[in-house]
Amino acid sequence: MMTRQTLRSLAPATAAFGLAACLAAPARADSPPAGSWMSGIKLSAQFEGGVTFNLADPKTNFGQLFTDHANQATLNQALFTMQRQIDPKQTGWDVGFKLQGLYGSDARYTHFLGELDRSISTRYQLDIVEANVTLHMPVLTPGGIDLKIGQFPTPLGYETIDPSTNPFYSHSYIFNFGLPLKHTGGLAVVHASPVVDLYLGLDTGVNTSFGSGDNNSAPAGIVGANFTLLGGNLTILALAHIGPENPSTVVPNANNYMRYYNDIVITYKASDKLTLTTELNYIRDDFFKADGGGVAQYAQYALNDTLTLNGRAEVWADGKGFYVGAFPGNLDAVNAQLGNPNTSYGTGRATTYGALTLGVTYKPALPAPVSGLLIRPELRYDTALNNVKPFNGGRDRGAFTIASDFVLGF
Repeated sequence: MMTRQTLRSLAPATAAFGLAACLAAPARADSPPAGSWMSGIKLSAQFEGGVTFNLADPKTNFGQLFTDHANQATLNQALFTMQRQIDPKQTGWDVGFKLQGLYGSDARYTHFLGELDRSISTRYQLDIVEANVTLHMPVLTPGGIDLKIGQFPTPLGYETIDPSTNPFYSHSYIFNFGLPLKHTGGLAVVHASPVVDLYLGLDTGVNTSFGSGDNNSAPAGIVGANFTLLGGNLTILALAHIGPENPSTVVPNANNYMRYYNDIVITYKASDKLTLTTELNYIRDDFFKADGGGVAQYAQYALNDTLTLNGRAEVWADGKGFYVGAFPGNLDAVNAQLGNPNTSYGTGRATTYGALTLGVTYKPALPAPVSGLLIRPELRYDTALNNVKPFNGGRDRGAFTIASDFVLGF
């Protein structure tokens, strides 16, 4: 019997073995060297693995998708990338591309529907994270326009699928339940001025592709802006993704009911050592009249080049128990988005969640061919702020977890 939890679309935005975290080619890599176009092509590999300890020993860590297996070592990602980035300093025309594939437990949640989403039914699966072409066009404004066409992770949100750009092993409620993860379509970034970038995109929807890979037949889109202020010390990224997301096989006239993902990320570099990030999030589904949203506050303090202290405090409200849940089956996430029967479950009632995460990032310097290593232990406490017991198999209002991962790149 299908419930609202069965029909929800998973949110993204954000990306090994044993105890570790993984690597895709860094999203913020250096510009390609001068020379031929081919000389800018780079190959990289990244591995993430980790373990999340929960003394209550539940079958699933409720509310944590990518770290949902309690007391089990996990290969989250083996991430392989070939890319040529467009030169951010380029004043003329430039063309790049990115091909990125993933193997690991994270693929259960990052699939494009209709692409490798049923090729493996075990815990470790294959996924195409990115397959796109990028183009810098020196038109309309002095900064020009960057255009991306193909399949790519969402620009919404602070956290990412690539774990090397995140402060923690575990993800926020916003990333798990309040954001898209990936899109198929096109995204233009207009560099209107040194201060303002405008975003405009058209895609098939959240985590969808074409044909059988789309759970309805209507398009969706991205709109918003990024502001760079105070000499780069303050950035504000405000984006929305709007379009129908419910499966046509279950929801009558699904194309007529919008789902709105709205997200603002404010990052302030208070000093050379301290960075503060605030994320505001709101999601609305018109058919189910379901609202969700909240705020996450991050703080990162660099003690030195190798050691950073991290903190994250979050409150996220699920107005009808529609968004937050657990997906114990290996294909539950895909089936939920398609509207197929699955074993996913939620509280089924309004629940407000609070979570506090404290951690450390250790980044030692290592010789080639290693391009980077992150080791990230963390302590996390989740709680329901109202009279609901969603955690540890429905026994508790709160859950305490201790986790660590590593992200190893080549």
